[in-house]
Amino acid sequence: MNSVAEAIDQRMSVRAFTQRPVSHEQILKLLNLSARAPSGTNTQPWKAYVLQGQKLKALCDQVCKAYDDIASNPELAKEFQEAYDYYPSKWFSPYIDRRRENGWGLYGLLGITKGDKDKMHAQHRKNFQFFGAPVGIFFTIDKELGRGSMLDYGMFLQNFMIAAKGEGLDTCPQAAWNTYAKIILPVIGAKENEMLVCGMALGYADKTDIVNTFRTPRVAAEEFTTWV
Repeated sequence: MNSVAEAIDQRMSVRAFTQRPVSHEQILKLLNLSARAPSGTNTQPWKAYVLQGQKLKALCDQVCKAYDDIASNPELAKEFQEAYDYYPSKWFSPYIDRRRENGWGLYGLLGITKGDKDKMHAQHRKNFQFFGAPVGIFFTIDKELGRGSMLDYGMFLQNFMIAAKGEGLDTCPQAAWNTYAKIILPVIGAKENEMLVCGMALGYADKTDIVNTFRTPRVAAEEFTTWV
């Protein structure tokens, strides 16, 4: 990227990656850049767990199995709970409208129609394979930290995604993993005081896959800004 503005504008959630490797040095550089994010009283609440190769595949297989088992027996969903509410318990406008636009825009591009549960299941399942990325990262936070630390964390994650784009890499931030924290946290070696914030796929976008032509719209600043 030639500028920060260009990296911000070109960043998107990539849902298909090539197997081109990403080096330890590249990942470490991104994490160090990301850590320049501001945080209240410099608490720096972030913690990252990087998975590659066989360990990445093994965890993906384990979570995919749990996801498939729940599809076959919905009662099993009770065993898996998110540590925090990422989405509202009750949707309302304009947020539900944007959610629907996003969902059906993506599914429409992929030829998945309303009621096609098998194809929906298969597409959502790709979350738990990091969309084929060679690197999967899990981010955790200490459970005892306050709500403000989650704001700090968001800035850290944004730094990571913009820095990755600047290096020619692509990402997909994924809250979908949060449901399966019960499986993930012991595998990555997180301590009991840690809560899963999200997962993230990292790698090089597969530019031949139609899914990566999907670009979500944004509301213009004129619509969400009030000049006082």
